[in-house]
Amino acid sequence: MEITKKDVKTFVMIVISALIYSISLKAFVESGGLIPGGFSGITRLIIEIGKKFFNVSLSFGVIYVCIHILPTIMVYKYVGHRFTIFSIIQYLLVSLFTSILPVFPVTEDLLLIAVFGGILSGTGISIALRQNASSGGTDFIAVYFANKYKIPTWNYIMAMNIGMLTIAGFLFGWNIALYSIIYQFCNTQVVNLRHDRYKLTTLTIITEKGDQVCQTIFKTCRHGITVLNGEGAYSHHDKQVLIMTINTYQVHEVIQAVKKTDPNVFINVAKTEQIVGNYYQTPLG
Repeated sequence: MEITKKDVKTFVMIVISALIYSISLKAFVESGGLIPGGFSGITRLIIEIGKKFFNVSLSFGVIYVCIHILPTIMVYKYVGHRFTIFSIIQYLLVSLFTSILPVFPVTEDLLLIAVFGGILSGTGISIALRQNASSGGTDFIAVYFANKYKIPTWNYIMAMNIGMLTIAGFLFGWNIALYSIIYQFCNTQVVNLRHDRYKLTTLTIITEKGDQVCQTIFKTCRHGITVLNGEGAYSHHDKQVLIMTINTYQVHEVIQAVKKTDPNVFINVAKTEQIVGNYYQTPLG
């Protein structure tokens, strides 16, 4: 893989992502005794089971890396090599940082730990996702199915995590499990808010420069456009109505390009819940 400036930027952001995520684990999760969702939660669950039932102290970093092996192979094969490589870097750095950083409690209030720990964790994951990488674990699973079915899957992952935390509740007490669910809820909401790769938006563009606007859009993104001919009811000028669906993260770029081509353009932006039919999704790489 040829290293580009984009790759260097991505690497820097992945380091920041891993550091933020690791701080959330050490300053909030471990200090509060929470069981987060995802593979970090599974790792914490294994560690706590080892302590409570077998009197064995296990390494977070080693277990965290080991349970990533199978999903890493799956994602590398079906999603994209570049995406997988940067995701591997992310979770290896998390393993490293959590081994180096000490546990440093920020507060003793479990509600504050759950809320702000979840927000910080979600922020770290979001940074990786916006660079077309991930923090591994259930993010791998979420991205795999989102890439296949073209829909956000984070709420389904949240449901799976609640199931895991229910098991933790039976084993270690419901107080910690319920606060852990709050932590995971805050985490998921931040990711849902910040990660818009699989969110769709429909643009209805009304212009007198239909051909020029279409060519401008084609240079900006790879999506089809339906063109309808119309007439302004007041001006009686000929108009072209362009209808297209794009990813939400592309909206700003497309609108800015269209406005440069036709400053008098009228654009309606509408959220799209679902599409049926052929739709091009930019590969993760």
